[in-house]
Amino acid sequence: MGYTVEYTEEIEMLRKTVQQFVENEIAPIAEEMDRTDEFPMHLWGHMGELGMLGAMIPEAYGGSGLGAVEQAVITEEIAKYSAAVAVSYAAHSNLCMYNLYKNGNEKQRKKYLPKLCEGTKIGALGLTEPGSGSDAVNMGTTARQDGDYYYLNGSKTFITNGPIADVLIVYAKTKKENGEYGITAFIVEKEFAGFSVSKRLEKMGNRGSVTGELIFDDCRVPAENVLGEVNRGTKVMMSGLDIERVIVSALALGIGKGSYREAVKYSKERSQFGKTIENFQLIQAKIADMYTNLEAATLMTYDAAERSDKGERITLKAASAILFTAEAATKAALEAVQIHGGYGYMLDYPVNRYLRDAKLYEIGAGTSEVRRLLIARELLGVETF
Repeated sequence: MGYTVEYTEEIEMLRKTVQQFVENEIAPIAEEMDRTDEFPMHLWGHMGELGMLGAMIPEAYGGSGLGAVEQAVITEEIAKYSAAVAVSYAAHSNLCMYNLYKNGNEKQRKKYLPKLCEGTKIGALGLTEPGSGSDAVNMGTTARQDGDYYYLNGSKTFITNGPIADVLIVYAKTKKENGEYGITAFIVEKEFAGFSVSKRLEKMGNRGSVTGELIFDDCRVPAENVLGEVNRGTKVMMSGLDIERVIVSALALGIGKGSYREAVKYSKERSQFGKTIENFQLIQAKIADMYTNLEAATLMTYDAAERSDKGERITLKAASAILFTAEAATKAALEAVQIHGGYGYMLDYPVNRYLRDAKLYEIGAGTSEVRRLLIARELLGVETF
């Protein structure tokens, strides 16, 4: 039950390096990204140079050879100022790159990982479809083999980085009658014939991280681009879910801490009835609750991350961490808006952006409802779906 993670000197140095980068490179453009919904392409190369993009990828493939704790630190620090950059970063580094490293063969790793690490290529993962969200294995996208190629047909939606991705991990049914045992994962390049972006999707939050709908119209994928084994794509899918939840928990944690930072700052600046509002007990109570919830979220997130680095099974810990942290982040953002009063409802202050950003993490990467079912299944050993 205990919290075990230790912030080593190396981890603190990493945090300070990322903090400096975020404050210099990301914070100044965060509001503009939200207004324009444009992705800052120039950041990717800088993040690659710092070793951020390949945090959990071994040095042999161009990565930094770090662990889940370090990846969580990077994600949290980015999200304190821009959830949009953080979610694009997580989709690239975790959903695409780490899954490719963990499940790919040596040829695939050497072909794709170095450019993804250095930031000359952008990665994404294509799983969700218009008709299948939480019920991901009920996908409609199919793949049929003809000689040395597979031909994918179908569509994916809500795909982070989808419109700008160079390399995508895409799931498709190769044996429909076998249900979850008939799914295969593929490495798809944007130049492959039959692949296209149908449209960019407008979101209420995380703007600047581009999201889109992808179309596969006899998309021709070399058989050598099967990731893992044919009809074993569910194994690939499930192998990355726990660490995904940890990284998304760190992302939500960053949003919550950003909201807390802005709330404290405003409470010290805003005067009413002859004194700054930090002196009012109801404001103090909000600040105290925000801090307490986020402190608990920090412990849960990094406990799960460290356990992952130790090789422990973390399904229960990861689901609990993201469930609690995502809801704590939304609560913190709501309170930050409330503390700002009327100004919090205006677009001039970042707290409204944090609130719009935070809500996604109760929905994406598995809804809060599904997380609760998963936790119950782990605790009780019963089928909940």
